[in-house]
Amino acid sequence: MKMVTAVIQPIRLPDVKKALFEAKVFKMTVSNVIGCGQQAGYTESYRGNIAEINLLKKIKLEIAVNEDFVKPTVDAIIKGARTGKIGDGKIFITELQQCIRIRTGEEGGCAIG
Repeated sequence: MKMVTAVIQPIRLPDVKKALFEAKVFKMTVSNVIGCGQQAGYTESYRGNIAEINLLKKIKLEIAVNEDFVKPTVDAIIKGARTGKIGDGKIFITELQQCIRIRTGEEGGCAIG
């Protein structure tokens, strides 16, 4: 079992969801987050004051998958999120030690579905 975590641009979320659904990946957690990477933000002037905006709005996807769904999940995220420009995001894949479905008590890969 793996946890696939992706940080993407908010405008790309509909395309990523569509690509994930096409790859038969339907279960995900989506969060609004802020952060910066290589983009490093920008400066803006408001009423004569210069403000440095270095934490940008992003979307964080967390998707728990069984081993055979890791590659299709990653490929779908890349397909939906890639623009070829700085700020497209990152994907992190980590080992998931345990998963328990609260409703039924199922554990492991069966609980992920």
